Amino acid sequence: MNEENQNVAAQEETGAQFTIQRIYTKDVSFETPNSPAIFQKEWTPEVKLDLDTRSNKLDEGVFEVVLALTVTASIGEETAFLCEIQQAGIFTIAEIEEVQLAHMLGAFCPNVLFPYAREAVSNLVNRGTFPQLNLAPVNFDALFAQYMQQRAAQAEQATADA
Repeated sequence: MNEENQNVAAQEETGAQFTIQRIYTKDVSFETPNSPAIFQKEWTPEVKLDLDTRSNKLDEGVFEVVLALTVTASIGEETAFLCEIQQAGIFTIAEIEEVQLAHMLGAFCPNVLFPYAREAVSNLVNRGTFPQLNLAPVNFDALFAQYMQQRAAQAEQATADA
């Protein structure tokens, strides 16, 4: 009980609030367009990972963040499998500055969601009877920083053009 009181006191001092309300799979798809012929080939795939995040405000201080992963494994010109996951979460984020909110929605929340999406991809690939696929960790902080730099460069370019 004492620990709970300390956590509440710490939140009251800083004012910042972060709570995970729910983590869920919003959409999932797994396709093997060239089966069963693909199973006869030597397994030397080229694996491509595409990431995307989006967020929307549900209520005051409540946001849904969706991490979309698309994993494509190809052998030569043929697609072995295509796995798409939209892992989502509902987060309470309150009493923080706009810049910090953007970082929370663009990097911190996707970082929370990624292990769930990675597990879902691994399970689907396994159920497709393909060899184990473990996605490498993703540095969402670096991706967010890169995105912010691109936005700043675009704004600077737009100002220069005007």
